[in-house]
Amino acid sequence: MVVKATAVKTHFGKYLEDSIKDPVTIEKSGRKVAVLMSLQEYERLIAIEDSYWAAKAADAERDGYLSHEESIAALRKQS
Repeated sequence: MVVKATAVKTHFGKYLEDSIKDPVTIEKSGRKVAVLMSLQEYERLIAIEDSYWAAKAADAERDGYLSHEESIAALRKQS
């Protein structure tokens, strides 16, 4: 659901309730600027992100780290 910021301002309670079921995208001056979502959905997304970074850290632990010089060389190679 996409709604204008003025509608959210006027009917905040309604959109707050709506956001429990599905995220509400808020549009201002024709641009999507924010999303109102349930705490449950927010916590779910945070858990996914935490799992992703934990897996990345575990991979780094397993594979080893680059030295400072190796990091600089890898970054230069990407450019």
